[in-house]
Amino acid sequence: MTVANHRTTVHLVSLYRDEGVVLRVQKLGEADRIITLLTKRNGRVRAVAKGVRRTRSKFGSSVEPFSHVDLQLYTGRSLDIVVQAESLTPYGDRLVGDYGRYTAGTAVLETAERLTAEEREPSLRLFLLVVGALRALAGSDAEAARDPSLVLDAFLLRAMSVAGYAPALTECARCAAPGPHRAFSVPAGGAVCPACRPAAAASPPPAALALMVDLLTGDWAAAEAADGRSRREASGLVAAHLQWHLERGLRSLPLVERSS
Repeated sequence: MTVANHRTTVHLVSLYRDEGVVLRVQKLGEADRIITLLTKRNGRVRAVAKGVRRTRSKFGSSVEPFSHVDLQLYTGRSLDIVVQAESLTPYGDRLVGDYGRYTAGTAVLETAERLTAEEREPSLRLFLLVVGALRALAGSDAEAARDPSLVLDAFLLRAMSVAGYAPALTECARCAAPGPHRAFSVPAGGAVCPACRPAAAASPPPAALALMVDLLTGDWAAAEAADGRSRREASGLVAAHLQWHLERGLRSLPLVERSS
């Protein structure tokens, strides 16, 4: 009896419930898939959804990329097992018909996976940023009118801030002298003053750096007033800064439509 009770206890502890966003799916065998999720409480989790590729799968489309789902999982040795999955918001249904929003959303998912290097490391702030970015990209209200590249850059800046990679924008990255400063150096960590400026530093328009500050702080009225050149320059700096810290490029970023 003691052994049976002990086994029952272990079994119950192995089951857990969480909500998450599906970042990526991979085929496994004839009918299964490996699902990579960013969860609310357990960070990045990789799990097997058995039979999901069958016509009569109990999971339906709830474990497709961009889906915000409520899940019950069983802890496995190397991969967890999805026991139940209920769709909360299928953001993909709203994104697939719009190339600009779909590619921006793909970059959000890839960035989230790359910034969670350790599995099961809790990252509530990043999870909330991902859900907020997908909601803004797929929204049916005033948010839907926002430039998807602005939504993406705001997400990238805030996600880097959560990860500890945020570029210096209002002070010198090297000596902390208050700005604004005219030069920007990715290897140095962001904006740099004249005394600290490396030889290869860029000189973006002041409006581009101001736009990055607006996106980071959530001043959407100011961000949406930025002209096309400032948006393109800011996007280039954000992408360069992110990929410098990731040490290799994101596959999705070159596909993202940018403001003309």
